[in-house]
Amino acid sequence: MKKLKLDELNRVDLQGYKEQEKLPLVVVLDNVRSMHNVGSIFRTADGFSLSKIILCGITAVPPHREIEKTALGATLSVDWAYSESTLEALTELRSNGYQIVAVEQASGSIMLNNYMPAISGKYALIFGNEVNGVSDEVMQVVDECIEIPQFGTKHSFNIVVSAGIVLWDFFAKLKLN
Repeated sequence: MKKLKLDELNRVDLQGYKEQEKLPLVVVLDNVRSMHNVGSIFRTADGFSLSKIILCGITAVPPHREIEKTALGATLSVDWAYSESTLEALTELRSNGYQIVAVEQASGSIMLNNYMPAISGKYALIFGNEVNGVSDEVMQVVDECIEIPQFGTKHSFNIVVSAGIVLWDFFAKLKLN
């Protein structure tokens, strides 16, 4: 077995990426404070060909050196927008047919392994602040809440790890089945 070189990966170029079909999934970042986390989520969104990222509240926006450090150019491939208010962004997404889903530990949450997105559905997944999670006001307007099962002593995963787990799960359920 040998590792593949970059030119052997057969990745699309930027124009090809812009034109290819996107997963009907928007990531909403609710007051995420770390620019490295923002950049990493851009890179993950690129990897799964998501429709868009919406950066809300205090979440930093490109271009910024600290975002690019982890995004590695994904801020150019992934469509994104900024909204001062997460609630306003969610209202617009809902009016465009998106199911609003928080990724949070909450009463009534559905464990990720038990959650089955509809193949024809459009989803907005909300990831919250690194310390406080998805804001209480946003939790009041979500359609559903999913939670990643955990079995250790820590209370949560890092937001980027959470995003990677959830986005892979949605990608696998929507595209690979």
